[in-house]
Amino acid sequence: MRKLSKLILTPMDISGRKRLAAALVQDGRVCQLDLCRFEHKNILGNIYVGKVKNIAENIRAAFIEIADGIMCYYSMDEKAVPIYTNRKKNGKLKPGDELLVQVCREPIRGKLPCVTCDLNFSGRYLVVTALKAVPGFSGKLNAEEKKRLKEILSPILPDDAGIIVRTNSRNASEEELQSELEWLMKCLHQVKEKALTRTCFSLIHENLPEYLQVLQNVYEQDLDEIVTDDRELCDQVSRYLEYYGMPADKLRFYEDKLLPLSRLYSLESVLKEAVSEKVWLKSGAFLVIQQTEAFVSVDVNTGKYTSKKDSQETFRKINLEAAKEIARQLRLRNLSGMILIDFINLKEQKDKDELLQALQRYLNQDPVKGNVVDITKLNIVEVTRKKIRKSLAEELREEYQESVR
Repeated sequence: MRKLSKLILTPMDISGRKRLAAALVQDGRVCQLDLCRFEHKNILGNIYVGKVKNIAENIRAAFIEIADGIMCYYSMDEKAVPIYTNRKKNGKLKPGDELLVQVCREPIRGKLPCVTCDLNFSGRYLVVTALKAVPGFSGKLNAEEKKRLKEILSPILPDDAGIIVRTNSRNASEEELQSELEWLMKCLHQVKEKALTRTCFSLIHENLPEYLQVLQNVYEQDLDEIVTDDRELCDQVSRYLEYYGMPADKLRFYEDKLLPLSRLYSLESVLKEAVSEKVWLKSGAFLVIQQTEAFVSVDVNTGKYTSKKDSQETFRKINLEAAKEIARQLRLRNLSGMILIDFINLKEQKDKDELLQALQRYLNQDPVKGNVVDITKLNIVEVTRKKIRKSLAEELREEYQESVR
């Protein structure tokens, strides 16, 4: 059965400051919550003319400045060939080189933001990358869909770029795919050409606002409605939908001034839940979620759960319920990196396999890639989730620190 999904865009007061909350609601529960600043533009996804300041050969990394005082980490092991602003330059990086880089990860827990030379441009159906590679396909596309899309795209694949086929391409026509590919390739070529005439630290390409990135990453057939109570936001989203040829009737302006959307969907309570260590499950069991510098730990406890069935069946049910909620909490809190989950011990291998498969299935619903790695001899399940943005707790902590300065 398909989940009913809404994207809520509404201003909120966070530590005395006005912020835009972008909340994705599925089946009546918030599964993702992004807090965006009105006065501050996020650098994630932006493309700059950066300058190499230092190279650390021992860790195969370069430190690249993208603006005055903004230093970034660049892995020299990535496969993409650097795009230098000097046409005659090629070969290895060295201090002083100027090149095109894209911010691919925000600064997280004191670490520098990360940049890449593999520039990418996202559309409704496709992503074009500067690195020429075999076409990639969304894991949510089935074999028949991939076959159809391969047949359409094979004759028009670019010679100087790679493509990733998104889930939304599932129902796209040949004309829509071809048109978008041409547009994205034009963006890539324009950025490369523009960089040749721009000075160091120039912003060459600015990414979409954060709340529109949330919209861009939602599978549109799963999105029933976009609701906002801010007129300016409503106009911006309307233009976005028109630009991408998406149904305008999905957008609704909410006009009840006595009950703002933030209260209607209890977003303050959701924020409190997202920073609380203990999360109760419907069954009476609970999770304990703790974020450390090195990893995230999740402990599953039986709590108040009661059942007349044998203990192993009880543990199996609790674990399956916990797996679903853990996937939601990782997305809601935007927890990433290494995640260690201490489920209740199961004796039967078939029950362990069922649990790992269920957890991976729930993780696949998240636009940020998450993988179940393994289960250790101590019955600890190892999960990884890609690091892209700060966790929600970090965002709130920064808001509080700024408010008391």
